[in-house]
Amino acid sequence: MVASRIVTLLPSATEIVCGLGLRDRLAGVTHECDFPSDVASLPRVTTSAIDISASSREIDTAVRDHLQKNNSLYSIDVELLAKLEPDLLVTQALCDVCAVSQNDVLDVLAKLPGDPQLINLEPMTLYDVFETISRVGASAGCAKVAENYKAELKARVVRVLRASGEIRNKPRVGFLEWLDPPFNAGHWTPELIEFAGGIDCFGNKYKPSTTIALETITYADPDVLIIALCGFDEERARIELDTFKQQINFDSLQAVKNGRVYVLDGNSYFSRPGPRLVDALELLFELLHQ
Repeated sequence: MVASRIVTLLPSATEIVCGLGLRDRLAGVTHECDFPSDVASLPRVTTSAIDISASSREIDTAVRDHLQKNNSLYSIDVELLAKLEPDLLVTQALCDVCAVSQNDVLDVLAKLPGDPQLINLEPMTLYDVFETISRVGASAGCAKVAENYKAELKARVVRVLRASGEIRNKPRVGFLEWLDPPFNAGHWTPELIEFAGGIDCFGNKYKPSTTIALETITYADPDVLIIALCGFDEERARIELDTFKQQINFDSLQAVKNGRVYVLDGNSYFSRPGPRLVDALELLFELLHQ
């Protein structure tokens, strides 16, 4: 089957589809899809119940409240989706906070005309991300293109691994993907730190990120501190960091003394399990060993 009308229900899937050269087959995307930039013109089939202009603490409270009450964080425009007549839907079941939940997608799928194919992506590692590229490619009828794309991405990873393997004094790295409350890095990010030649101080490798105490950060006292907030760009992360500095003895941290606190665009590089995780890996290597 060659899918000709693809709808993606998470940003990383949109980036994978476009990376495979299938932009012209995209019929719809989510409200969060912003890369590549030309997907902005496509119909948006989802909306969020969370006001992202609120403070980090307010967002965290709202998310917890919705989840506790079993309320969905995202809504699908069923009428619009039906009009788009997709033959392939790409979704996820990894994180109900990150995108439309699998149960909601299944409910909507039952209401759609025709019989669109549904594929579910649940990557936890960089290798898993490469496998999702294969799955999307196979489902869209371009398996060979997907394998070639994977090979290009893997070659870049291998170059970083070879370079980082030569590093003897590896820096201890603290990575925060939320600041109020503080969340450590989870899923694939600790692996990226390791591949880049760093030692992760308090992440959850291959597991969801969790809240951590401020004391955990000060006790770990990493050589390098990376702030890359989930869903936020660099500008927003810097605003949040100003507030965070008032909650912790920030200037006493070794990373601050070393001048090695890096504020990055978490939304572009780390939050989405797609091809740009390889960009994130290369960026980490540069920062950790400059």
